[in-house]
Amino acid sequence: MPCATLDHGAGPGVSEVTRNSNKRSNAAMDVTDFPDDLVQTQAAWNATYQALAAPRPRDTTALRRRLLLLSVRLWWHPYWETVPSAPAARSELRHLARAHGAVRAA
Repeated sequence: MPCATLDHGAGPGVSEVTRNSNKRSNAAMDVTDFPDDLVQTQAAWNATYQALAAPRPRDTTALRRRLLLLSVRLWWHPYWETVPSAPAARSELRHLARAHGAVRAA
């Protein structure tokens, strides 16, 4: 059965659902006003994860406990109650923290 499409300049074969879905998800990606403590916690989570993923990490129990603690702080931070799309904002936070980490490493 062919997919019903409405052509509003997005090209043939792109459904209306796909066009609207992309608009909603992309609109929420402009979130960059994260609290400093949230960005620092995400950066600490990234560093801890990298330490745990390294070959033969030392003190894996402590690293796992720290990763769990940081995960809880990230997940339950009050900031997430203020954004319209928490999943998109969480993704943007991870991207932002990785970009800052790459800049510091360079």
